Amino acid sequence: MTKPKIAPSILSADFNNLGNEIQMLNESEADFIHCDVMDGVFVPNISFGMPIVEHVNKVAKKPLDVHLMIVNPDKYIEAFAKAGAAWLTVHYETCQHLHRTVSEIKKNGMKASVCLNPHTPVFLLEEIISELDMVLLMSVNPGFGGQKFIPNTYKKVKQLKKLIQENNPNCLIEVDGGVNYQTGKELIEAGADVLVAGSFVFGSENPQETIHNLRNS
Repeated sequence: MTKPKIAPSILSADFNNLGNEIQMLNESEADFIHCDVMDGVFVPNISFGMPIVEHVNKVAKKPLDVHLMIVNPDKYIEAFAKAGAAWLTVHYETCQHLHRTVSEIKKNGMKASVCLNPHTPVFLLEEIISELDMVLLMSVNPGFGGQKFIPNTYKKVKQLKKLIQENNPNCLIEVDGGVNYQTGKELIEAGADVLVAGSFVFGSENPQETIHNLRNS
């Protein structure tokens, strides 16, 4: 079985010590650095925006995987490209013209990803899946770290894997929320490629070891 890619979410990092946290991730086996951008409108929390992503990018040696949990994401595509995002994820639920949004992401030199909330069915991506580089499945309701994993996610990963294999085999499946050694292992078995982990990594005694173990669990 192929080892999963690991994308630690800096939402759970120590922001008083952010430069050192990013340096720690640089030296770890992490594949991406996951940046959760929240606006307090689409989700009930506010996190950070372009300036933090820009500062992280100055230190980071891993690609920035930026997840926009915001309304009107189209307004900020170019700004996040300039800030250093390598991957940009928008929510299906916030995009009126999803094909146009995905095209704009690619036009700005980033990999395009679409996120589905726990209640949003996979089949809604049938008409856009061939255009995507990645799909992010939320395995908790977005907005806060440290939530309990929603078991129905395993079924959604399998459904999405089938859709991808039939239409766009290079598209990755990323899962975010409640990822630990047990859920991570089962998600990979179901077909996931990328695991996002925030509090599980940054709350552990040895985050680099936790990242290593997640990759090899």
